[in-house]
Amino acid sequence: MLNQVEKELLASLIHLNETVKTLPTANPKPDLLSLFARIDELSKQLPRNTNPTLLHYLQKSSYEKARLYLQDRDAENQAGNGGHF
Repeated sequence: MLNQVEKELLASLIHLNETVKTLPTANPKPDLLSLFARIDELSKQLPRNTNPTLLHYLQKSSYEKARLYLQDRDAENQAGNGGHF
């Protein structure tokens, strides 16, 4: 079960994923920097006992992998699959 920070982080990662999908046709282009800043802010609020795998994904900006992890879909994260936006 996710704690409050993880829930907010997941919501931000889902929002980022949806926003990135609109980039080709978006006008004006969305502000991705504010989304990245929010994700970074929430990452810093994670408790000390946060799973190292999730922390690794966030530190490497592997936001798709972090999203899948939080959605209990980590099996979809294959080694070497970048997952960067």
